[in-house]
Amino acid sequence: MWTGRGVSAQVSGVSVLAGNQKLLEEQQISVPKAAQADIQAALQKGCTVIHMVADGKFAGYLVLSDTVRTESAGMIAQLKDLNVQPVLLTGDHENAAAAIASQLQMTEVHTNCLPEDKMRWIADKQQKQESVCMMGDGVNDAPALKKADIGVAMGITGTEVSKDAADMILSDDNFATIIKAVANGRNVYRNIKNAILFLLSGNTAGILAVLYTSLMGLPVPFTPVHLLFINLLTDSLPALAIGMEPADDDLLKEKPRNPREGILTRGFMITMITQGLLIAAASMTAYHIGLTVSSAMASTIAFATLTLARLFHGFNCRGSESIFRLGLTSNRYSLYAFTAGVSLLALVIFIPGLHSVFSVADLPMTALGQIVGLAFMPTVLIQIMKIIRHR
Repeated sequence: MWTGRGVSAQVSGVSVLAGNQKLLEEQQISVPKAAQADIQAALQKGCTVIHMVADGKFAGYLVLSDTVRTESAGMIAQLKDLNVQPVLLTGDHENAAAAIASQLQMTEVHTNCLPEDKMRWIADKQQKQESVCMMGDGVNDAPALKKADIGVAMGITGTEVSKDAADMILSDDNFATIIKAVANGRNVYRNIKNAILFLLSGNTAGILAVLYTSLMGLPVPFTPVHLLFINLLTDSLPALAIGMEPADDDLLKEKPRNPREGILTRGFMITMITQGLLIAAASMTAYHIGLTVSSAMASTIAFATLTLARLFHGFNCRGSESIFRLGLTSNRYSLYAFTAGVSLLALVIFIPGLHSVFSVADLPMTALGQIVGLAFMPTVLIQIMKIIRHR
């Protein structure tokens, strides 16, 4: 086998070669003049020509015409809209590659590429801090598939070697599936990042509240059972619901993120601390209201306010847009999580038998209104900021 040039075999005692023009040149095999004109005509039409050699003599040629799926050109245009630059790297003749590139409206084409040429191209892009996704189906593509940041092999027509070297396999051999994969990958990353923001900002609020009371010499705002309840309730259901947020059209319009950039960026930290401060401020306002009655009342109101505020906060962390743009019902799991959380909190507050277990005091109706109002206030402010930012 001549990598990037052709293959050899013994057929009924005859040494057979099948390959491209480079193979003929290396083996110093000439093409009869009678066939040269037909071969050139086929190449001019964008066809691929495979030369056949038997026992060192030219035996004939095969003309292959590559077809492009009707949806592929549209997919290439979509990739460009996604800030993904499609590039054609092929071992085919210039004319064959040009014909395909013309149909797909691709501007960057590299022809007569050997496996090492593809490897060098990928390495050059990676040195420029660019991410490379390589698609291929042949044995010759395996090194490049392995070298690329993401190697994609064809599930139906791809060789086993290419599949083993790839990170991902297209089971339907449909280029359009790449668009779905990009959207799904971006959505998964975004949801993970939003869930982390929800967890860290909520826990920041609790830490700031405890720190505030410690510095001010006030009674502890939360008992251990309060913190356990908050963590088990608000750190689970809403976070899981955020992870189920569906993808939207705007997600595909965003520029690809820097793969070397961590989650805890400067902007992320500012957002996390700001939201944590708002929730902590609401909780401590409720705490001071309750403190006018007793420390037990202050602890109960602060606990209920922080829990409910974090349940409301789950809607804030669904995305960077306001809830009015995202749609309140577009993620029904967030509604389920909020309803379940409020129901469990209501059981703790309204069932007398659970008061001693969760260290809560009886709450008057006025206190309930104050809890709801203060808990909802951080969400109102955060939503206003989102609306102003995306106006």
